Amino acid sequence: MKILAVDSSNSAASVAICEDDKIISEFFINAGLTHSETLAPMIDASLKSSKITPQEIDLYSVTCGPGSFTGLRIGLATVKAMAFVGGKPCARVSSLEALAQNCLDFLLNDDIICVCVDAKCGGIYNALFRCVIEPENKKIIRLCEDRAIFPEDLTAELQNLEYNINFVGDGALMCYNTMGESFGFDNLKLAFSQDNYINAVKVAHLSKKLYDEGLIVSALDLNPNYIKIPQAERMLKENKLKIN
Repeated sequence: MKILAVDSSNSAASVAICEDDKIISEFFINAGLTHSETLAPMIDASLKSSKITPQEIDLYSVTCGPGSFTGLRIGLATVKAMAFVGGKPCARVSSLEALAQNCLDFLLNDDIICVCVDAKCGGIYNALFRCVIEPENKKIIRLCEDRAIFPEDLTAELQNLEYNINFVGDGALMCYNTMGESFGFDNLKLAFSQDNYINAVKVAHLSKKLYDEGLIVSALDLNPNYIKIPQAERMLKENKLKIN
């Protein structure tokens, strides 16, 4: 199965084509350009350099959020259009779960992954996962749904945990410092800086799992998971309340 995976949920953009466990192509850019400038050329280059046509893609995969509202819309619209034209199925991957995958290689059994993505206005998008090591397998188990939360509330929730807590994402340092100042840094760890960016290869691997579980959607049902109301809508509602 050939999978084209896309991430544009935050500042960086990533595109990959995978066939089962084989990586065919992988592109990443974090040059401060808009996703409207970079994403389509990256997809085109990935296909052409691999000598693969859109018709040969079996599954389209994209991070659905949470993350940048504009970035999510661009990524989802691009994948939705390609999948719709080709009549191909799609997989909606949590951007937070994709980030959690970056920590898997160096975790110990029962280690906690605390994904923290800057949601602006002092909040973060967060999800918690636990590492489980079996005789021939190492995996992560989700402990809570993707959510928006303040670092102080997350600190109160995690302060009694005895396990190692591994922070990853562009809001990881902020949460690491907040918790460390509250109850010490003994069991707190920061991911490597390069692991704070989503890798489209990990998105492809997660989408294969969703496909195997029958959790795929049509292009028409490919929708974002914003978690909170976009800034423009919040301002509009606030202004209406003031007028009334």
